[in-house]
Amino acid sequence: MLEPMKAPESLSLAPDLPLKFVGGDPCLDFVNTVDWTPAGLVNERLVDYRRLLEWGERAGVVDRFERVRLARVARGRPDQEGKAYALARWGRWVLQRLLTSMAGGRLSPSALELFNALAHRASAGLSLARADGAAGTLAWRASTSDDLDLVLWKIVRTAERLVTSADVSRLRVCGGPDCGWLYVDRSRNGLRRWCEMRTCGTQAKSFRRTARRRAAVDATAD
Repeated sequence: MLEPMKAPESLSLAPDLPLKFVGGDPCLDFVNTVDWTPAGLVNERLVDYRRLLEWGERAGVVDRFERVRLARVARGRPDQEGKAYALARWGRWVLQRLLTSMAGGRLSPSALELFNALAHRASAGLSLARADGAAGTLAWRASTSDDLDLVLWKIVRTAERLVTSADVSRLRVCGGPDCGWLYVDRSRNGLRRWCEMRTCGTQAKSFRRTARRRAAVDATAD
């Protein structure tokens, strides 16, 4: 198992907040499982390894059989479960640094170096095998059936595809002040600004309305 540096601690846990899939790519939705605010990480949705597996299945990164198998292995190996969870959070931090820098047009060499280390380990942790229910089709499977890092390795694969595709030019960071979520802007005019209009977009509009009202009141007082 790759030994990670310590990822930033989450300032608040939010196991009841819904898992959302608005980024347009699994690796972006993985980064979007916590809010990246100037003060630190808040609203942590991946509160434990079990939640990571739930996210992985809902994101289509692992199938139900893989999720059940990994959950069974984790129950019998609590120490390895904790290490796999810590590594996943560290990998998320590496992806956030890399992808945010690329979205801003300023590729971080240090983040790229860390990502390459993850990609190297993912290559060792995965192997191609016959896909279920699809004759002649291959899929990435764990090289060893008890590899608790499988979800992370598959996320790294999706990130490799994204950063080497044309979609990387459409990579954006949400304009919300306390969000930091990432998405691929596939809108027709290429002017998408928010992870979700009903959350960050609505909040920004409300903030602007409040600012205009305050300015009007100040102008009247003068």
